[in-house]
Amino acid sequence: MSLSIVWSLVLALHITGMAAWVGGMMYAAFVLKPSLNLLDATQRASVHLQTLNRFFRIVWHTMPMVLVSGWLMIYHEGGFAVVPWQINLMQLFGLIMAGIFARIYFGPYQKARRAMRPQPGQFDSIRSLVLLNTGIGILTIITACLAHPF
Repeated sequence: MSLSIVWSLVLALHITGMAAWVGGMMYAAFVLKPSLNLLDATQRASVHLQTLNRFFRIVWHTMPMVLVSGWLMIYHEGGFAVVPWQINLMQLFGLIMAGIFARIYFGPYQKARRAMRPQPGQFDSIRSLVLLNTGIGILTIITACLAHPF
């Protein structure tokens, strides 16, 4: 297998990971949350926690994969000093997104998960941070497009 195919696969892995992460956040914020209002409070909390648990397991695998594949591609291009500024900005956005995800997971999600009866405010806090992360994810995608040499 030629090296160009390997690097194309690394890029595909990177893009697929970002699509899963950002797409999952968009689904959670704009599809799942409004649909949960059809359920009573107990069912709503249960379904919300089950969904978040499954999605966060995906992110725990996807996030490092996206960061590491990005670093590998930067290394392949010669390092942080030689890549275009847009690539370094994507790196910054990726690290911020990882930090926000960690804040969600170890903060309001854990509180909601451990509560006997999670309060709607805990889920609102999660949703606010997910929306922030979704916005940064979209900025990351826009930045990636700016770095593409047409």
